[in-house]
Amino acid sequence: MSKRFIIAGGGTGGHIFPAIAIANAIKAIVPDAAFLFVGAKGKMEMEKVPKAGYAIEGLDIAGFNRSSLLKNINLPYKLMLSFLQVQTIFRKFKPNAVIGVGGYSSFPVLRYAQSKSIPTFIHESNSFAGKSNLLLGKNATKIFVATTGMEQFFPASKIMVTGNPIRSSIANHQITRSQGIAYFGLNEHATTILAVGGSLGAASINEALLNGIAAFEKNHLQLIWQTGKTNAAKYASETSTKGNLYISEFIQDMEYAFAAADIIISRSGAMTVAEIAVVAKPAILVPYPHAAEDHQTANAMQLVNEQAAWIVKDADAGSTLVNKVVELALNKEAQEQLINHIKPLGIANADQLIANEIVKLIA
Repeated sequence: MSKRFIIAGGGTGGHIFPAIAIANAIKAIVPDAAFLFVGAKGKMEMEKVPKAGYAIEGLDIAGFNRSSLLKNINLPYKLMLSFLQVQTIFRKFKPNAVIGVGGYSSFPVLRYAQSKSIPTFIHESNSFAGKSNLLLGKNATKIFVATTGMEQFFPASKIMVTGNPIRSSIANHQITRSQGIAYFGLNEHATTILAVGGSLGAASINEALLNGIAAFEKNHLQLIWQTGKTNAAKYASETSTKGNLYISEFIQDMEYAFAAADIIISRSGAMTVAEIAVVAKPAILVPYPHAAEDHQTANAMQLVNEQAAWIVKDADAGSTLVNKVVELALNKEAQEQLINHIKPLGIANADQLIANEIVKLIA
């Protein structure tokens, strides 16, 4: 009889894309395995998972709202309802194992599985464990983590350091720097900066770049700039006369951007940090300060403490980010040091490591 897996969680790409990567890796080992994803109704997993070819069920659940306590009034009701929905899902699907990738929709699914003694596996992508994973860790079969030092959150005997599953197009790309530069129509002989801030954009990074754009030209630097959707038209129009620039609200083929980049400016979400480590490029990280438990700062500091990246606080981006970029661009020795220190931290086959361990433990 084929193995049946439920994969629960979502809310952000940092949870959803690793989940899909893990499912794909398990399917490569066990081709007849059956999968069902469980997420939160109205969240991006309800769109992204079917696009990847997997079925998904949505729960009527919401996370705790930190900004308005009144908005949490229906939370107990939604949690009870989600447990009833989970019970029905399990009765129909009959999973052999359940995998949680974080996000509040993972909590009732894994909690119910644990109450029924079904093996549960957790993937924690951040350097600071999320609340759902913290509560579930004690009774999990195995906990896959991105970085060392996670014993402060989970039982040491259950932890396996695997890294974060990243997009295969990035993990396995063979694109040269020249090909990457040509893709964006830029100059192969100029130092190339890649700036990314997420799908909506990072206001602090974008404003700092806009206000400091003259410094790029002055120092013979060129910029590949993913602005995100917010204010994309403004950034495009105000830089339309610049020749040392490729600007777009979204870059579809990020493998070309990573190949072209000599230096990366970025937020420090778990997946972005994992991708930067795999491509082994010097990076200046600007953590999003309002992320839950300030986990982006924790992710960035994992690299900074290894002398594998530089950090600029979000509040300081306007005054220091462009200066830091220029400083790093003019210091080849500092770039080499960052490359040498980040390279050992990159794990390109995290999805396979996780899949092999899960399949072994439920055999």
